[in-house]
Amino acid sequence: MKQFFQILVVLLISLSSCQGKQSQQEVRKEIQLSDSTDQEIFNSIREIAGSMSIDSLPLNDRVIEVAKMFMQTDYVGGTLDGNEKEQMVVNFRELDCTTYLENVVALSKVLSNDSLTTDDFLKELENLRYRNGKLTDYASRLHYFSDWIYENEKKGIVKNITCEIGGEKYNKTINFMSTHVDSYPALKVDVSLVEEIRKTENEINKRELFFIPENNIKNLENKIQNGDLIAITTKIEGLDISHVGIAIHVNNRLHLMHASSKAKKVVISDIPLAEMLMQSKYQSGIIVARLK
Repeated sequence: MKQFFQILVVLLISLSSCQGKQSQQEVRKEIQLSDSTDQEIFNSIREIAGSMSIDSLPLNDRVIEVAKMFMQTDYVGGTLDGNEKEQMVVNFRELDCTTYLENVVALSKVLSNDSLTTDDFLKELENLRYRNGKLTDYASRLHYFSDWIYENEKKGIVKNITCEIGGEKYNKTINFMSTHVDSYPALKVDVSLVEEIRKTENEINKRELFFIPENNIKNLENKIQNGDLIAITTKIEGLDISHVGIAIHVNNRLHLMHASSKAKKVVISDIPLAEMLMQSKYQSGIIVARLK
């Protein structure tokens, strides 16, 4: 948490320089986030984005700048799964790889709105996180990230560019959740959800998937842009994606900006993504999606 409070201090210091601008704007009544610290962080990001003209940048550049605001934030897994029933959870203080990516994408998309409210952000986050953009129950969440890409491509939010930049067929049977029910508390509590998850897995298995194998990433990394979304494929049986992050080039090499379970915080990978994957016995390659 120490790193988080350091970031918050920076955000609040920056916010103080924006007070004059804020006082001249109409203050809109809006929904408040349930945690006051999360609300304060949201307000700070909104004001900093305006004062630094981040809101006027192209979307891929906006993604990078917003992603950097969360650097050093604590990694905590499972923050979406602490409630008995599925709820719209926002937690800027503790991030896993997926919530980091979702928060960054949602904020980046809505920051183009000069009169951005918390409600705007919540609607965008719900649209990203759930099938058809609507939270209904646990099974409506896009748990498999290849499914997340597919559904958000249908919504016109992203484009899966893996095949067009040189990807190969990704042959994998997806069934991890339905065959590991004990690993998912919500499925243990409500077994009727298992059948819904199984239906989703069956739909995923009908699709043609592509990936860039780990030994070919270096050859193709110049076709991946800053701000692209990176999904890391896995050798684990029944699972499509084991980790996600945001593409960023450092010294002309492709790195990953991500919430790292190993580093226990949001970081930019110390080594290029291609080398990072080659060091792992469980990771096999990447799928790449570009925001539209």
